[in-house]
Amino acid sequence: MSAIDQARKTAEGLTYSSGFGNEHASEAVPGALPHGRNSPQRAPLGLYAEQLSGSAFTEPRADNRRSWLYRIRPSAAHPAFTRVDNGGLRSAPFTETVPDPNRLRWNPLPDPAPGTDFLSGLWTLGGNGDAAQRAGMAIHLYHADSSMTDRVFSDSDGELLIVPERGGLLLRTELGLLRAEPGHVALIPRGVRFRVELLEETARGYVCENYGRPFALPDLGPIGANGLANARDFLAPVAAYEDREGPVEVVNKFCGNLWSATYDHSPLDVVAWHGNHTPYVYDLRRFNVIGTISYDHPDPSIFTVLTSPSDTPGLAGVDFVVFAPRWLVGEDTFRPPYFHRNVMSEYMGLIDGAYDAKADGFVPGGGSLHNMMSAHGPDRETFDRASAAELEPQKIDDGLAFMFETRWPVTATAQAAGAEHLQRGYDDVWQGLSRNFRP
Repeated sequence: MSAIDQARKTAEGLTYSSGFGNEHASEAVPGALPHGRNSPQRAPLGLYAEQLSGSAFTEPRADNRRSWLYRIRPSAAHPAFTRVDNGGLRSAPFTETVPDPNRLRWNPLPDPAPGTDFLSGLWTLGGNGDAAQRAGMAIHLYHADSSMTDRVFSDSDGELLIVPERGGLLLRTELGLLRAEPGHVALIPRGVRFRVELLEETARGYVCENYGRPFALPDLGPIGANGLANARDFLAPVAAYEDREGPVEVVNKFCGNLWSATYDHSPLDVVAWHGNHTPYVYDLRRFNVIGTISYDHPDPSIFTVLTSPSDTPGLAGVDFVVFAPRWLVGEDTFRPPYFHRNVMSEYMGLIDGAYDAKADGFVPGGGSLHNMMSAHGPDRETFDRASAAELEPQKIDDGLAFMFETRWPVTATAQAAGAEHLQRGYDDVWQGLSRNFRP
């Protein structure tokens, strides 16, 4: 059986525990979880008790993230790490170029070189903030044609929101296994080790690295108790461990650089765990879209799936927004996204189909960057079509787009600013918007 077939077989049989932010508990072997205490004198089954904290001990209970792991060997049992090459991976602060007010758009990454796995296929487009100060975010893309073999990755700088666009992924994490297909997102918390195995011959997609406060579900305010992303639709893994001897490379991203150590065992050896610092997978097509049933349409913030709050209420370090299948019914309303300038900066990607504000040039695997106060909106063809359309109820179900929206400007990396797949002449899509003023 090939590696891909084996990964597919494993992925098909996965079970999950549901609920975002829940206090989950799971054991792969009965009796592995202690009862009544977290760190007994002797942990069950000869395991080691270890706490993994994704927040400071004294953060408020609502914000506190931690899980207790019961593992075959403690994480402390490892040799020294040494620096390795970062490849196409970059981190904040981004100082290779200056922030650019121009609108930018890229085609998809080219096919990867043979033997490229998820980690070596990471390619940074840009970001903001400072990884060492735990503020800001980075936008990465990935392309791969190989599974990670005898290699594990963890990110001390932030959590990773993985958005597959082509090819499914099997994510083997310390806390269990997740299957993420195009149309899903996977959230790997800060510090959690994981390995990525491919379910197809190739894989491609996007990654948001969030340096700041962990992603949370947005408050609903006047919407009420229900709507947007439902907590129960987020799926957490159940415990699944590797009891495996032999060399395994463990790569850690720390303060912007990659460090490597060779363990003599697999660190994915957690037999049981409980807590709320856990990975998730979420099907974007389960998003409960809220929209107008009269005229105009709400701001795109109404499509927020997850948000990383800042110290200013309502101002996110980064929002993850999805443009999922939905009905448009507004009367006397220009239905595509309207022309606007925004104090927030927006990176938009496309998972499937077409985006209703761009008739051409914005393709799955590609992306656009509109930094703060950069004027943008529908292209000429879309504007002309939408302005003359018969306003009957319309179902948008042929596209799945998303946005990473952030409070600070996104500075592109040098490799992104000079990339061959950067679309020159992106501004041309707004040329030909004619003067229609008739005083």
